[in-house]
Amino acid sequence: MMPRLLLMLCLFPISGCGFNTYVTNYFGGEDNADPPTPLEEFDATLQVVTLWTKQAGKGEGERYLRLTPAATPERIYTADPRGEVSAFDTSNGQLLWQVDTDEQISGGPGISEGLVLVGTSEGQVLAVAEEEKKVQWETHVSSEVLAPPLIADNVALIRTVDGKIFALNARSGEQLWVYERTVPALTLRGTGGPVVAGDMVICGFASGRLVALELSAGKPIWETPVAIPSGRSELERMVDIDTTPYVVDGTVYVATIHGRIAAIDQASGRMIWNRDMSSYAGVDVDERNVYVTDDQSHIWALDRSTGTSRWKQEKLHARAATAPASIGDFIVVGDLEGYLHWMHKDDGRFVARVRAADDGIIAPPIVINNVLYAYTTGGMLGAYTYQ
Repeated sequence: MMPRLLLMLCLFPISGCGFNTYVTNYFGGEDNADPPTPLEEFDATLQVVTLWTKQAGKGEGERYLRLTPAATPERIYTADPRGEVSAFDTSNGQLLWQVDTDEQISGGPGISEGLVLVGTSEGQVLAVAEEEKKVQWETHVSSEVLAPPLIADNVALIRTVDGKIFALNARSGEQLWVYERTVPALTLRGTGGPVVAGDMVICGFASGRLVALELSAGKPIWETPVAIPSGRSELERMVDIDTTPYVVDGTVYVATIHGRIAAIDQASGRMIWNRDMSSYAGVDVDERNVYVTDDQSHIWALDRSTGTSRWKQEKLHARAATAPASIGDFIVVGDLEGYLHWMHKDDGRFVARVRAADDGIIAPPIVINNVLYAYTTGGMLGAYTYQ
């Protein structure tokens, strides 16, 4: 039973101090992890405006799921672990519709052309039709779905915790193809979702490898080891790619735990640059920089072309910061106490701080049309901009 138990090691940085804390709590022993750094006062130089806040379901409770909302310019969608799928007007937060699926949602939502897809802890994939406001189809995959489904060219891509990617017909749920990788004995409870770039599906796996597949047939195009397992224990050898890769201008940016941040050529899979850094939160990218939250909750700005450091912000140490979100001249992360920290892209200095709710934020904020949306573990959804 031990390998199965280890496989369920959960992504619990929300308890306060990054990777070491949840490992200590899981295996027992002395807890010598750092406590969350107290927040320092500063003179805000940016005015953050709360446009609206709404309660979107009952929240995640103690499950610590990264149920990141999905948005279009007109609507934002949320999924609640207790089964509710909801749509809100982005302009004012008005609830437009809500469907109770009666299932334990663990991954999603993913959206495209009138469909909202979610995955469940029992390996089900549900497609909610927006016009009819009901479940249009349901199909089973091999195991729990933690990553949001992705829809591209009428293909729904579903990443499961047992190392598989399922491609389904987005209109019927019929299986088109499946790709499988072996899962190590010890892995984070979390999976990075796939991303589609042109006719490629690009996804990272718990082995530390990044794979590109044909969207039409699931055939491998290239495979690149981003990080190589090393160390004497299985814990030291963890190199999970636990976040969704970011693709821009023909380059794939990806992060691993206990491994590297890397830039990889999309066409060939060739490594352009890499540097040692551990992250389970993820990255964001703009025209100049790659922004990374490492496993100590330090925020980095790296040069997109070379990977060299531009700045590092350490004052959120052990606060379980989310992946960064880029908005205008600023970077925003959420933390375990529900704060949104706004930093200037030039040097990482804090320019504003607002509290979305009393509970934590583990889903990375998203930005649409210069509005930032944050979703807390208690189910509070908020829209923010700045002046």
